[in-house]
Amino acid sequence: MVEGNYMRHSKLCFRLSKPMSNRQKALLEARLRSFQGVSSAYIDEQGNLRVVCSPAAGGQVSNFIKRHRQDQRGPITYQSELKEEISRNRNGLITSAVSLVGLELVKRIHPAAYGGMYLARSLLVLFISRSFLKSGLKSLVTDLQPNADTLTATAVAASVLGGRPESSLTIILLSNAAELLTGYTAEKTRSHISRMLNLDQQLAWRVDAEGREEKVPVESLRSGDTVCVHTGEKISVDGRVTDGRAAVDQSSITGEYMPVEKVAGDGVYAGTIVKNGFLEITVEKVGDQTALARIVHLVEEAHTRKAPVQNFADKISTMLVPLSFVTAALVYGVTKNWQRVLNMLFIDYSCGLKLSTSTAISAAIGRAASRGVLIKGGNYVESLANIDTVVLDKTGTITAGRPVVMAVDTTGEVSEQEVLLLAAAAEYHSTHPLATAILARVKEAGWPIPQHNSTETVVGRGIKASLPGDDTVGGGWVLVGSRTFMAENKIDCASFHFAETRHRELGHNVVYVARENQTLGVLAISDPIRPKMKKAINRLRRLGIDEVVMLTGDSKNVAMQTATHLGIDSYQAEVMPQDKALLVAKMQRGSQVMMIGDGINDAPALAFADVGVAMGGSRTDVAVEAADITINIDDPLAVPETLGLAKQTMGIIRQNFAATITINTVAILLGAMGRINPVVSALIHNTATIGVVLNSARILIKGSSR
Repeated sequence: MVEGNYMRHSKLCFRLSKPMSNRQKALLEARLRSFQGVSSAYIDEQGNLRVVCSPAAGGQVSNFIKRHRQDQRGPITYQSELKEEISRNRNGLITSAVSLVGLELVKRIHPAAYGGMYLARSLLVLFISRSFLKSGLKSLVTDLQPNADTLTATAVAASVLGGRPESSLTIILLSNAAELLTGYTAEKTRSHISRMLNLDQQLAWRVDAEGREEKVPVESLRSGDTVCVHTGEKISVDGRVTDGRAAVDQSSITGEYMPVEKVAGDGVYAGTIVKNGFLEITVEKVGDQTALARIVHLVEEAHTRKAPVQNFADKISTMLVPLSFVTAALVYGVTKNWQRVLNMLFIDYSCGLKLSTSTAISAAIGRAASRGVLIKGGNYVESLANIDTVVLDKTGTITAGRPVVMAVDTTGEVSEQEVLLLAAAAEYHSTHPLATAILARVKEAGWPIPQHNSTETVVGRGIKASLPGDDTVGGGWVLVGSRTFMAENKIDCASFHFAETRHRELGHNVVYVARENQTLGVLAISDPIRPKMKKAINRLRRLGIDEVVMLTGDSKNVAMQTATHLGIDSYQAEVMPQDKALLVAKMQRGSQVMMIGDGINDAPALAFADVGVAMGGSRTDVAVEAADITINIDDPLAVPETLGLAKQTMGIIRQNFAATITINTVAILLGAMGRINPVVSALIHNTATIGVVLNSARILIKGSSR
């Protein structure tokens, strides 16, 4: 139950008697902040909902809270509200259509009977238009200002008093059709986002009291539970390792692609991936603290964040409604013609402007979600369309975040294949990230990995293995590791000094391979640039981006190599995480900046930017929450696609503004001159509204931007 009382002239306080989750609280606050006239809404520590708003908005807020009283099922959600609205508009459309056709048939078959049904026709029209009458009257009484429904209600009343009640059925029919189209677009958007979030929904292996593993949803876990994570699985909770050993990819948190070895006592975080090994973890954080719960909250809040152009459309619409009343009064004063007055009441600008704008923004969010891109509000669609500078983080954003073997240098006495096979045989059971790259290269080539008799790992140095030898490689003691490891085992590496220097200048990690105290070759391992990154940058330029900047903690030489390869305008090397936000803020002095990153070290810069984008499957939860847009796929081309979608959306909104104002202005002039009757006026106005709504809805169609 929700109770409310006025605290001050422009402040409201509502006591929330039933407990709410953090997600429900955030959603309720966000919905209220989206209302026109509401400047602040928050729930304090005592559970009181406090709202600061204009006096005119007070009634709307109070009614909203009353409609959302909590019962055993909990608060009404955006989804249930949307379905109710669609159902209401669909029923209104069917009822008005059947009534309009029925009355027209009676008029044609029995004109005399039709004339004697004036009272029945009037009551039928008033019943069908009851929602418009109620909304229009409530706006006058509660908000002290007319809205589009007030205008429609006045037109219905005027048509009844003028003896032609059925003429208003046309405007009711088409109004319901336009509202229904807008509702269907919003529902389509919601379903796209739901499907995208289901891809992120995770399961976990929970260990019961008897030691058995059971696969359960992450949401069912509680603090203190024990879970197991195997090779290749994502850790879905925050917790502490109690048993096992594994190499964990924490690139989403640290920004570095080199996985970290985790043993008993170490902390692990949701979103990181076990590359090799096995971990048994005690759960510490669950529920609303999980990534999925936070993302769902962000999605629900996205529906409440209006773009500035939506607020503009709402304000213009509110201003133009009284203009229709004034025009109707002037026309009546000059002509004394009731039909011309109905023309003025049947035509208004507000429906076309508001419905088409909200539909366009909703369709854009839905279209992006179908591509795996979550835009957290309509305001970011408009901001994205104005971006002229793009800032890219290097590790995990420009690069893939997964090490690969870039080159193999040998003495000439052995082949590259043999060097790789020797290294793979020695590293076969290793959990080190460089070993993962070597094994991946051999598996990709389809070569069988030779057997080894025994291995000895030297932490921080390398690995030593005894190989029996076979038809593909010679046997003996094989060492794989750093130059220091080779020196400690008195192995001469002088012949590869130049190769090592060259690779390190390119930012590669160098791994030596030796057999029986003789160096056979070196492997250059690095984090490669994403295959489609250069194409993505080129497309950004074609969309009007003036400058592309790269930020990285790597050396200047490595940064220069990457920037030159991709054709990036400028770069900042050896940048500390805390400095990224300052650099972004500096660029914002004369530009609209979009920052693209994936890790915790990018979160401040993502928050500072005009539009922050968290990209890639390894992005961290902190980056997701700091960003305005989340790209859930590892495809750099999603960035220019989303930018192009935003520009297309704003272009369509401008088209709709021009069409709505032009068509309705012409119709008003024709109606004032008596060149058209009220039915034609309603047809022109509502057909134009449906037209601009359909124009907005086409954003959902794939390929419509081409």
